[in-house]
Amino acid sequence: MTLKDINKKCRCLAKKMQQCTVAQHCTGHHGPLSETCHVGKIKICKITGDRQLCARMASLGVLAGEEAEIICPKNGSQCLLKIQGGTLSLDHIASSNIIVQSV
Repeated sequence: MTLKDINKKCRCLAKKMQQCTVAQHCTGHHGPLSETCHVGKIKICKITGDRQLCARMASLGVLAGEEAEIICPKNGSQCLLKIQGGTLSLDHIASSNIIVQSV
């Protein structure tokens, strides 16, 4: 096997891996709110970040175990989230520290 053959196989594998991750990104998403690509119900798994951010999210009602609804994902750098009867507009930093799971 030559170096050219190895490179060809690696590129093929890399392309398959990329297609696999892209296809599974939206179905059963489990990751940061900032990377969620669909509108609908989610469950908040945990809040990461410093104490100030966690306290701010708790005061807004964004707590682990709560269910929420994404109204507008990736609207520029903001995310609109409907939770406990209110609507929140979260910046990219806050939404990247909220780990969610699709419901």
